[in-house]
Amino acid sequence: MGANQSVPKITKQDRAILDLKLQRDKVRQYQKKIQAVLDREHEIAKQQLAAGHKDRALIALRKRKYQESLLVKTDGQLENLEKLVSTIEFSLVEVSVLHGLQQGNEVLKEIHKELNVENVERIMEETAEAREYQREIDEMLAGTLTVEDEEAVQAELQQLQLETLGVSEERPISLPSAPTEAPAGPEKAPEVEPQPQERER
Repeated sequence: MGANQSVPKITKQDRAILDLKLQRDKVRQYQKKIQAVLDREHEIAKQQLAAGHKDRALIALRKRKYQESLLVKTDGQLENLEKLVSTIEFSLVEVSVLHGLQQGNEVLKEIHKELNVENVERIMEETAEAREYQREIDEMLAGTLTVEDEEAVQAELQQLQLETLGVSEERPISLPSAPTEAPAGPEKAPEVEPQPQERER
C-alpha cells in the first residue's frame, strides 16, 4: 500500500531553492563564527592592555577590525541570497497562476464553442416556440374553445364515461322504474312509561 503512494517530483527549481537556502544557512553559521572571533579579540585586547602590552592589544584590535569587515561582507551576501530565494519563490507562484489562467482560458474556449451565436439563437427560437405553443394550450383550456370544439370535448367526455362504466354507446343505461303507490306509514313503536329520575344524593 505504501509503495503505491505517489512521491512528489522534485524539480530543478526546487533543487535551486534548496541549494540557495543551504548557502544562506552556511553564511549565517559563518557570521556566528565571526561574531565569536570579534568577542574573543576584544577580550584579548583588554587583557593585553591591562597587562601593559599595548602592541599586542593593537594587533588584537586590528584582527577584530578585519573580522568586522568580513562580517559586513557576509551581511551583503546573506541579503543577496535571501532576495534571490524570495524572487525565485515568487516567480514560481506567478508561473502557477499563469498556468491556472491558461487552463481557465481553455475551459472558457470549450464553453464558448458550445455557446456559439447560432446555438443560442436556435435555443431561443425553440424556447419561444414552446412558450407560444403553451400559450395556445392555456387559451384553449381557459374557455376560448369554439362551440364545435366544446361539443367535441363533451362528446369525448361522455364516451369516456361510458367506457369507464363498461356500457357501450348503443345500449342505453337501464334505470329502475319509480314506484307508483304511496309508501306505507311508519309503524308506531310501543309506548314506554317514563321512569322517575333518581334523587340527587
